[in-house]
Amino acid sequence: MKGIILYYSNTGNTLLACNYMAYKMKQVEFEFCNIKKQKKINLDQYEITGFATFTDAWEPPKLFVDFIIQLPEQKWKPAFVFNTFGFLSGKTLKSMAHHVTGRGFTVIGGHSLHTPENYPPMIRAGLDGAGSPNKGELKKFDEFISNLGDKIDAIKNKKEIMPGKVKIGIINTLLPTYPRSFIQPLMGEKKVDAELCTECGICRKECPTGAITLDPKPVFDTTKCHYCWACYNRCLQKAVYTTKFRGKYHYPRPGERMKEKLSVL
Repeated sequence: MKGIILYYSNTGNTLLACNYMAYKMKQVEFEFCNIKKQKKINLDQYEITGFATFTDAWEPPKLFVDFIIQLPEQKWKPAFVFNTFGFLSGKTLKSMAHHVTGRGFTVIGGHSLHTPENYPPMIRAGLDGAGSPNKGELKKFDEFISNLGDKIDAIKNKKEIMPGKVKIGIINTLLPTYPRSFIQPLMGEKKVDAELCTECGICRKECPTGAITLDPKPVFDTTKCHYCWACYNRCLQKAVYTTKFRGKYHYPRPGERMKEKLSVL
């Protein structure tokens, strides 16, 4: 069976977990599509579709939702939803399932994986989740992958599969949804240290909304910024800073402990 995972990963946690899933799920030959780089995709050649992203303010990122709702209408093609999160997952998984179902997919499973935090305000608050995922969380992740594999085997054998129940728990259900106007003040105004900046362009490349241009130093368009912290986290020189954060609490990529836990070797 041929499948595809449509993913959005800012600092690499989600992509690492997707690779782990694809390696463990022997029933499917998966391809990957980074929705940050490829806005449209032909799904006709795939028998199952995975949707994977990180949690942004306890919801799926707007960029990811916008990608889903522009997909062509499907005729109950099987799909699964998956997200990574640092502190709390919120309504991310439930919202993903809602939007995916709205495009005509049949969601046969969903899972949220606790990973290290990449949101600087939470890291500063001491909620970095550095040891995540723990053994219990990894066990549940493996069980999800195994159960999903069983459902895919059933699909291969032409058996009828009922939609899976996507559960998020009472705490996540009660969490509010925050507008962008609430998120922006937590970051502060973005600036660039001209002495540290090498004009490498990584911030522009990593920005998912095209909010950064080079002139020759980075220039930020606040009307396009979604405050995802990609420019802050990914700057190799730590030249990008804000009026509230400077030189600390970065998460540029998964650490060695995280990579070891989700190793496919």
